[in-house]
Amino acid sequence: MSTRLVSFGFWALIVLTCPFFFVGAVVIWLVTLPFDRRKVVLHLYSCAWATSYVAVSPLWRMRVTGREHLSWRGGAVLVANHASLIDILVLFGLFRPYKWVSKAENFKLPFVGWNMHMNGYVPLVRGDRASVVAMLARCSALLEKGNPVLFFPEGTRSADGRLKAFKDGAFELAVEHGVPLIPIAVHGTGRALPKHGLVLEERVDAHVEVLAPLDPAGFAGVAELRDEARRRIAQALGETA
Repeated sequence: MSTRLVSFGFWALIVLTCPFFFVGAVVIWLVTLPFDRRKVVLHLYSCAWATSYVAVSPLWRMRVTGREHLSWRGGAVLVANHASLIDILVLFGLFRPYKWVSKAENFKLPFVGWNMHMNGYVPLVRGDRASVVAMLARCSALLEKGNPVLFFPEGTRSADGRLKAFKDGAFELAVEHGVPLIPIAVHGTGRALPKHGLVLEERVDAHVEVLAPLDPAGFAGVAELRDEARRRIAQALGETA
């Protein structure tokens, strides 16, 4: 079966099933609203929604290691490399509470974007200083309430799969709030769906590797913490930092 035909079937499946998954999300949001202020149940439902598409794809396999580094309660800053749209699906495979920091355009998508709003994920307009300030303020409030937040510190997907420079925002938050900084290495997804493409290229064994947390108190400042997180992710990916 050609990859183009598989790709068409995959995207058609997403378009056709998203409305039904969204109805389930609305029901869960309404039922849990009185007692689940952090929206953990809705987020876990969203994890199942996203990873179901990985499970049914004949081209992909996914595994997650290092979940023991992720807590069910308490603030933390998670940072992951970003080579593909598929990163979003496989990172939902963490099945742990966190709030995404995602580009604002995603919140405008039918069903998926509406679900992001209900979950309380954090929008960001890249290159807009006011949006960055608002995003950091929102993340600060989430961390103070014990919610982890997840960033792609490269800012956008890598065109060639190689790790790009990291921006400071996530690391500033970890230092300011004294919460663990948890690096995550996402392997293999760039080959599945590279930037500027919608055709599923080949069979991929995606691996989400949660690395040991970094304590911001053990570093001289934001730059040192940022560089060490990038070094560890690069090392896990087999790249030179």
